Amino acid sequence: MGGMITHDDLLTDEERTEDALELLSGAPYALDVAGKQLGRGGGVYAWWAAPEVFPELGGPPNVNVPTLRLLYLGRAGNLRGRILRNHLRRSGSSTLRRTLAGLLLPEGYRTTWTDRVVLVPEHEIRLTAWMHKNLRLTWAEDPDPEPIEAALVRRFHPPLNVHGVDPEHLQEPVLAAKRAYEASAGEPS
Repeated sequence: MGGMITHDDLLTDEERTEDALELLSGAPYALDVAGKQLGRGGGVYAWWAAPEVFPELGGPPNVNVPTLRLLYLGRAGNLRGRILRNHLRRSGSSTLRRTLAGLLLPEGYRTTWTDRVVLVPEHEIRLTAWMHKNLRLTWAEDPDPEPIEAALVRRFHPPLNVHGVDPEHLQEPVLAAKRAYEASAGEPS
């Protein structure tokens, strides 16, 4: 299960990153289970999926469950809020959801324009169901998650992360999906 990194003034960012990595590399949880256990504190989180979910993408395997691979790493000031209110609900406030929707556009996902491109309401629900079926989650609580996330993104190059990833590690299918998603709703009115 996710957990809290032992945080005191004596631990360096590198030590906290290693502690977080140990927790993130644990057996990932189904989203309904994770949702009940997520705390309201800050931390980092990792999304995992079987390779057949997006066979065109790479991603390092989970150490404890090698049939799952890392898709995305993120950070939050409130883990519970970020996962449940953003990632599992609204494409307008989740880069992860917009990227997933872009990858799934060929399966008929539809978007509309508000102040940005978002999924139509019934496809927000559809994407959330897809995420519950196909993705798993691990997390590590830490009150200062930014340096931990940055270090882990640089080290593992999760395929759905774009910011903080060295350009040579960016995956073209993800960049193409992001472009397709942004173009999918047409021009704003």
